[in-house]
Amino acid sequence: MSNSTKTLSITQVLVCGAAIVTLSMGIRHGFGLWLQPVTQSQGWTRETFAFAIAIQNLAWGLSGIFAGMLADRYGAFKVIVGGAILYALGLMGMATATTPMMFTATAGVLIGMAQAGTTYAVIYGVIGRNVSADKRSWAMGIAAAAGSFGQFLMVPTEGFLISHFGWQEALMILGFAALIMIPLSWGLREPGFLGGAPALREQSILQALKEAFKYPSFQLLMAGYFVCGFQVVFIGVHMPSYLRDKGLSPQVASYALALIGLFNVFGTYAAGVLGQRMQKKNILAFIYMARAVVISVFLIAPLTPMSVYIFSAVMGLLWLSTVPPTNATVAQIFGVKHLSMLSGFVFFSHQIGSFMGVWLGGFLYDRTGSYDVVWYIAIALGVLAALVNLPIKEAAISRNDALQGA
Repeated sequence: MSNSTKTLSITQVLVCGAAIVTLSMGIRHGFGLWLQPVTQSQGWTRETFAFAIAIQNLAWGLSGIFAGMLADRYGAFKVIVGGAILYALGLMGMATATTPMMFTATAGVLIGMAQAGTTYAVIYGVIGRNVSADKRSWAMGIAAAAGSFGQFLMVPTEGFLISHFGWQEALMILGFAALIMIPLSWGLREPGFLGGAPALREQSILQALKEAFKYPSFQLLMAGYFVCGFQVVFIGVHMPSYLRDKGLSPQVASYALALIGLFNVFGTYAAGVLGQRMQKKNILAFIYMARAVVISVFLIAPLTPMSVYIFSAVMGLLWLSTVPPTNATVAQIFGVKHLSMLSGFVFFSHQIGSFMGVWLGGFLYDRTGSYDVVWYIAIALGVLAALVNLPIKEAAISRNDALQGA
């Protein structure tokens, strides 16, 4: 990081980082509420909307790699400011788009790039550099819980804005709200980056990438995170329409997404705490297997508002609880020098899964009139992800072994 050994206080990092994640993740968790208003108003298919959100997730993942590189080299502050501006432009552009291409460019590309600069990879880099290893998983759990609280707070708020002001006006209001992340980012200006000079590294970017991608445990983490993205984004975007198709009111969907966010506050925090005491790979394997079981029971049980709320609460405990143990494992294996970048690559795998989940949801629905096939795929992938996490080695990498492809 530069020659400076000063760090930010844990409180400052967590308060500012958590507030930024609350806004950024909170806004994006509610995008499913716009599916029917936008498609009905514009005369578009669900696949059109789903494709734009799929591109958003792909753009988020791809941009996250470069946002991580920039944050590791120049600090998170400038990256977050740029991300907040892109978020505002994307939301306002989403409100005024008149063609599917414009909608995809704004809701998809711009907002995806914005999320890359304002969410976990960048914030976790700051945490990794400023929080000691014995508290790192816990601190990452706090940040992930903030994203979950954002869902609990923002999804009902977004539903309120849509119902009282209209879907376009609601997006404009959120665009201005996204700019609040700029003053919050001031609290994440790290001493080692204040001079504007790039941070010094014992390892180059290319060396770090070669080491990581040759290491089997890194590959397995990426594979598991692909499944995480597939499941949560499919459910988050398509469940409101799935419930409405089954005859339940839009309020049920809003409350369901809010419950996922509320219970994930506890789930992600618990995952962060347990990550300090247990093997993280076992936590991840349990989460993925539990998701497969919960989805299966949800599909078998009679569909009522109460069954939806129970499903949402239990799924909420498992929702983003993969985030702290996954990122803490990356830091534990490879260290924190290139943490934002390596987390960005793992997250890119997550976003490829997100792309597939949200796009397949719209594609198969338009062709079959049902979401059933995608639900079944989500169950099978959960079992697979549980199995691929078990062989992961969490110990700090031996650089000599890594060079030999260990």
